[in-house]
Amino acid sequence: MKSFERDIIMNILQWHHVCATDDIDEEDVIEFAHEGKLYAVYHTASGFYATAGTCTHETARLADGFVFGEIIECPMHMGRFDIPSGKAQGAPVCVNLATHPVKTEGGSVFIGLEVK
Repeated sequence: MKSFERDIIMNILQWHHVCATDDIDEEDVIEFAHEGKLYAVYHTASGFYATAGTCTHETARLADGFVFGEIIECPMHMGRFDIPSGKAQGAPVCVNLATHPVKTEGGSVFIGLEVK
């Protein structure tokens, strides 16, 4: 991504504090709620990520699921998603998760959500 494209994207996002970086162990997930929507925020070996907070197959909360490397497994029917891309990894899930930008700054984790 070119720097001017990144600047445009950054201008339409509002950054929200989620937690301290130490609050999410590696290979773990926490739930973050904002304006009635749930998000899942992950810590993997390659960094921090955020996706929609509920499974696309049914409405199970992904923060109740299990993180294996860069995969989140839904607690209801064991559907799996790639955390960085949100891509569904096989039945029963077939719809990808929405992903959201994350940044760390000053020992805190922030999620970037579109300004409405």
